[in-house]
Amino acid sequence: MSQGLRIVRIANFVTPVSGGLRTALRHLGAGYLAAGHQPVLVVPGPDHRDEQSDQGRVVTLPGPVLPGSGGYRLLTDRRAVARLLTELAPDRLEVSDRTTLRWTGDWARRRGIPAALVSHENVTGLLRTRGLPDPAARALADRLNSRTARAYDTVVCTTAWAAGEFARLGVRNLVRAPLGVDLAGLHPGRYDAELRARYAGQGRAMLVLCSRLSPEKRPGRALDALAELRRAGTDAVLVVAGTGPLHARLAERADRERLPVRFLGHLADRAELSALLASADVALAPGPIETFGLAALEALACGTPVAVSRSSALPDIVGPAGRPAVDSGSGFATAVRELLDLPERERRATARDRAERYGWPAAVAAFLAVHQGACGVQAAAAAGSAR
Repeated sequence: MSQGLRIVRIANFVTPVSGGLRTALRHLGAGYLAAGHQPVLVVPGPDHRDEQSDQGRVVTLPGPVLPGSGGYRLLTDRRAVARLLTELAPDRLEVSDRTTLRWTGDWARRRGIPAALVSHENVTGLLRTRGLPDPAARALADRLNSRTARAYDTVVCTTAWAAGEFARLGVRNLVRAPLGVDLAGLHPGRYDAELRARYAGQGRAMLVLCSRLSPEKRPGRALDALAELRRAGTDAVLVVAGTGPLHARLAERADRERLPVRFLGHLADRAELSALLASADVALAPGPIETFGLAALEALACGTPVAVSRSSALPDIVGPAGRPAVDSGSGFATAVRELLDLPERERRATARDRAERYGWPAAVAAFLAVHQGACGVQAAAAAGSAR
């Protein structure tokens, strides 16, 4: 054990321009590596690669693009994945896809390898966004979640909200562990007066949306809120950082309705992202099925309060540093106005204070407690230290 555990992590739905999951994987891997373990990340890509990075070893296997997803790729070749997993000989397996990769739980169990499934999404909510009525969505989600829980030794959820759809089934192998935020790289001191002047000018409220532009994130609601604010006399602009399948449609709408929206695409430069977040007045997080909301937490770390969907896990995450909004343009406009009415110094200090409860060291400790065989009480205690 002098070299620690070989923790093989496998994920789908990760691209160079994806957000929260890619960020979480990177920071957890770096934390495992710093703690003396051997993290290996397996993800899909256009070709085969095997590289060393600051999060440990990263192996990319060829995987096709999922149509209509905006570039997400999938690990569809089970034989190739199984061969690689056998070669890697993990001490622990950590899986970040409960749908197409659920078979890896059985693979690990047959070999006596402890396996954890990290639930990054709410299946009930996802099914609702696909148009299923609530009773049908709950029934189908319950069947899928029951199979998932049986397939793995541990199901890890990042919030009580995320754990709810497993808890209602009486799942016993359920553990909570938080994610975190880069408190050094994302900071109110990144405020950039020149950037703010470029996007907002004088006397205008600057709103920011950092999100994948896909249906489940409800990015159109940010434009709804902007339109409502401007109709009510609030001179506001919206800056959008992110890309996805709805990008063209949203840009066309902004142009048609003459809404002051700037689409920046994906911001790969973390310093640039930090400056954008720190220079805004309010961030928007309209996704109704967010299970943790790293983008919202990153805004708080930069001293910017967040208007969040009251249907998601985010009201508990942002606390007094944000406002829960009814899932409509007028609901988000109301939340934004409430935040703008607060003294700027107060709202920025409250935002940063809230973010400081969620450092990555606590998150890494909670996840390692799972991998090192700690009982659920210990892992939950580690999670609680970040709340």
